[in-house]
Amino acid sequence: MLAKGLVRTSRFGALAALEAGTGHPLASRVAVATDLDGTPVILTSMLSGHTAAILGTPSCSLLVGEPGKGDPLAHPRISLFCEAVRIGRDDPAHDRLRTRYLARHPKAELYVDFGDFSFFRLDLARASLNGGFGKAFDLTRQDLLSPVDDPERWAALEVSAVAHMNEDHREAIKLYAEVLCKAEEAKWRLACLDPEGLDLVAGDRVERLWFDELLEDPQDLRQVLVTLAQKARKA
Repeated sequence: MLAKGLVRTSRFGALAALEAGTGHPLASRVAVATDLDGTPVILTSMLSGHTAAILGTPSCSLLVGEPGKGDPLAHPRISLFCEAVRIGRDDPAHDRLRTRYLARHPKAELYVDFGDFSFFRLDLARASLNGGFGKAFDLTRQDLLSPVDDPERWAALEVSAVAHMNEDHREAIKLYAEVLCKAEEAKWRLACLDPEGLDLVAGDRVERLWFDELLEDPQDLRQVLVTLAQKARKA
């Protein structure tokens, strides 16, 4: 779960691509969200050098994993080897990605619909996980992604479930974050959900709450949320 957690909870990452025209390596900081299956998603402007880079050469890498106190090399991080795929506004996935991205980066609503901005899915090929000194692992696409049989059905339920939880069940969200995830006290809200778990946010802080097992049917979500709240209250 360490590798998946690093991707799911990342607010930003370092995108490495080949600069258009020169072929020189180009590294740029980008804000990151994820699709339902865990695929990283970025929003970029056509004016950015890294946008031209991934349009010219879609093969790229994304490094995520935020350093904490002390030696930055002692903290876990993961390099994702990807193919950048631009998502057009007429793509069925566009609205889903827009919703999930804004749930993690609400300030992007100021420019998300500008004509020169586009979403890109960074489709995973493989990954290299560094969990700290002496903890290196090569991972496959299957190690990182969650199967989602019907993304549109999940997306429809996600919108209504997230709104309902944030409006009517703030106490349960607080329990998820502060009891089950052992996070600090804050004004937590539910940002996103998927077949494997929940993303909880409070300002710049992000916590990931994993379900005990992968959900195959989105209709099972309600009972899982109730069970998690009961578990937290007992704890």
